[in-house]
Amino acid sequence: MPGAVVWTQSRDTDAGADIRVLPDGCMDLIWTGRRLLVAGPDTAAHMVPVRAGDAYSGVRFAPGTGPCVLGIAAHELRDRRVPLDELWPQRQEREVAERIWGAADRTAALEAVAAGAVASSARRGRTRRDRVPEAVLWGVRHRLTVRELARELTLSERQLHRRCLEAFGYGPKTLDRVLRLARALDRARAGLPFAQVASLAGYADQAHLAREVRALAGVPLGRLLADESAG
Repeated sequence: MPGAVVWTQSRDTDAGADIRVLPDGCMDLIWTGRRLLVAGPDTAAHMVPVRAGDAYSGVRFAPGTGPCVLGIAAHELRDRRVPLDELWPQRQEREVAERIWGAADRTAALEAVAAGAVASSARRGRTRRDRVPEAVLWGVRHRLTVRELARELTLSERQLHRRCLEAFGYGPKTLDRVLRLARALDRARAGLPFAQVASLAGYADQAHLAREVRALAGVPLGRLLADESAG
């Protein structure tokens, strides 16, 4: 499915554990095994308790794509997990939940539901090409300032901020921090020295990287990587 990935998370051991979900600018449609949730874009790590035997499935929409599919501005769900029946008509949500519950492969059923939502959104015209989210992502990758990006899009800085809230859940500066963290973690997981990670990901220095990881992930980088390896 373009602009989305399917994921699963389960806990087969006897003991439960908390899963650390890091901010990544995405929105997710999640099947918990009991109900459907929508996870909004996060500004900090979100701890999810996973008990023994729990199995989650989700569809993660790339930054800027979730709102048009799910039918709600991203900032309205920032740092929130909301039951789908609060966003969609209850009858529609119930039909979708029953479809997933009765499926032999619930992950595939959830993916089909998400694909249907994408198609429905396109028919209603919600997914008409909007260059602002794409341009913002490009500008963040190329280190444009907010002023430069607004000028490129012929928007005021206030208009740009509002459009970013709708598409991503936060303004371009916070989006930059979140996406830069993701770039840094990709390199750190590959085993690069932290000083090199900081330089390649666009931080001023290793201390800057350390502050940002602690602020967004809630723990130091070494602890974060160790927890991921142990999990």
